[in-house]
Amino acid sequence: MYAIVKTRRAPGAKISTVTIPTIDRRDVLVKVKAASICGTDVHIWAWNKWAQERLKNIPLIFGHEFCGEVVDVGADVTHIKMGDSVSGETHIVDGVCYQCQTDRMHVCQHLEILGVDRDGAFAEYVALPERNAWKNDPDLDPGIASIQEPLGNAVQTVLPKDNVADIAGKKVAVLGCGPIGLMAIALLKTLGASQIFATAGGSNKVRLELATKMGADKVLNAREEGENIHKIILDETDGEGVDVALEMSGAPQALQQAFKILTPGGRVSLLGLFDKPVKLDFNNAIIFKAAHIYGISGRRMFQTWHQIKGLLSNPEFRNKVGSIITHKLAMRDFEEGIDLINSKKAAKVVLEPEW
Repeated sequence: MYAIVKTRRAPGAKISTVTIPTIDRRDVLVKVKAASICGTDVHIWAWNKWAQERLKNIPLIFGHEFCGEVVDVGADVTHIKMGDSVSGETHIVDGVCYQCQTDRMHVCQHLEILGVDRDGAFAEYVALPERNAWKNDPDLDPGIASIQEPLGNAVQTVLPKDNVADIAGKKVAVLGCGPIGLMAIALLKTLGASQIFATAGGSNKVRLELATKMGADKVLNAREEGENIHKIILDETDGEGVDVALEMSGAPQALQQAFKILTPGGRVSLLGLFDKPVKLDFNNAIIFKAAHIYGISGRRMFQTWHQIKGLLSNPEFRNKVGSIITHKLAMRDFEEGIDLINSKKAAKVVLEPEW
């Protein structure tokens, strides 16, 4: 089969001919119908510091956001059958560690990630455990089906406690309007947030425009507003600040802003990843504010997926999320997709199986 392979510990990747993966007794084999490019894939392509330290197995087929058709099943597979449309929960777990046995599989002690620790979905076929194959509505658009994995990150960031009352009628800030931040805005609007503030990098007009389309009441240009963002949001909330701040950029300045705009007793969800250690005044930012803080890692298995299924049954929400996909390209043109993301001309890029 054809696959996009990271063949050496250096920038770039190439299309190679490799063996179709074999499956074990509890695995399924999926023919990929759509795969979307994640920021992680861009890092692997660029071979940045994170990729250099994180990736152990080279060569590697990367890519982890996908949907496809099941074309083979292992002898012990029970609930997935040939012909099913599935997407992949990319956290592959041992099922027996303390975290797995206490309803925290998404932070399994021996976690492997598809397309990072084992071969992934930028290929004609991908193998994964039956447990990780999420059965889709067969009528769900393949592009949207392929972005359910990052949508799960947005859902977990917005609702870490499964409590819609934590959002309905509340003032919320989304700091960072990458694809997951945009998904979070659409979700917040659907759940009834009273005010939604969003910040995005000043040179990314595509994301600034999409933030408004998703339902943000006020979109702030991080480059132009800079240090004034927290003052603007405090003015817009009569000095009260926001009830919930979602840090989704990994920018140290945004982290500082999240706590400056947070109302005392409010909640911060942290999804963005930082390049290096950051400084924070714990006394004033957290302790004296009685702030509630959630670190977000992936999606809860599988509560978040059930929430996604319900959300995508809402045509308005489904259409909003679908509009975050700004480009669809042939798999062979994956380099163009990465260039579109790096040049800030795209939000989400979906690759289709044309080699």
